[in-house]
Amino acid sequence: MNFASRRSALAQRMKKKELIVAPGIFELVSAKIADRMGFECLYVTGYGLVASHLGLPDAGLATYSDMVGRVAQIGKMTETPFIADADTGYGGLLNVQHTVRGYEEAGACGIQLEDQEFPKKCGHMLGRRVIAAEDMVAKVRVAVDSRTDPDFLVIARTDARTSHGLDEALRRAEAYLKAGADVLFVESPESPEEMRRICETFKGVPLLANMVQGGGRTPLLSQDELQRLGYRIAIYPAAGFLAMGAALEQVYADLKAKKPESVPLYDFKKFSALMGFDWVAEFDRKYRDG
Repeated sequence: MNFASRRSALAQRMKKKELIVAPGIFELVSAKIADRMGFECLYVTGYGLVASHLGLPDAGLATYSDMVGRVAQIGKMTETPFIADADTGYGGLLNVQHTVRGYEEAGACGIQLEDQEFPKKCGHMLGRRVIAAEDMVAKVRVAVDSRTDPDFLVIARTDARTSHGLDEALRRAEAYLKAGADVLFVESPESPEEMRRICETFKGVPLLANMVQGGGRTPLLSQDELQRLGYRIAIYPAAGFLAMGAALEQVYADLKAKKPESVPLYDFKKFSALMGFDWVAEFDRKYRDG
């Protein structure tokens, strides 16, 4: 499936009311595993990409170049439609235009832009500051006008809830919707009641819920509950890297303690096939051994 077909498939799927579940992917192993599992959409997490690529916190340290290269490799090695975190657009309005075009060319089916000041912070951390709503409206308008494929989704995120309250977050989300955003992402509501209010305010509008396991600020609701409230897509950005971190820490501790592995291990032959070694063997048979 080419990039345009992926974007078309996701755009059509977004029109249905059933919840889309998008697991977080953060490098190519997680991307290739998730790609084989039948999800309708994947989510390229900025937190996870920065951590896996740079070993640094998601605090505005990664550049556009750091990120778009990873996004392009994910686009090349997967078939499942995916949306990608692009932080604040990596600068001003010209940067937003450059980022949208770069992410679209890299194979993303949608881009997430947020209204934080630079340097930004992870959406479930305290101390986040937001730019003027009018400045984010301009970014959304630039993003919408800069895409070459109308099926490329523009996801507008507001981080205003934590510092300015839910009313301000809803006001901003309304402005971003009017500016042309395809999906609204009101980050880090702090109760099911707040989540219900968001969905009641924007009935019929595609809404994104961020389910951060392991200690996020938003309650972890079941997929059925999220769908009943009215969310259209639920991302699970941290699930993969938190599971990986726990498994690695345990298996390394077992090695250090000279114990048998106490966590499940991926079958080596199966993992080698996932990475493409069967194709390498076939290539060798055709061109070297024949």
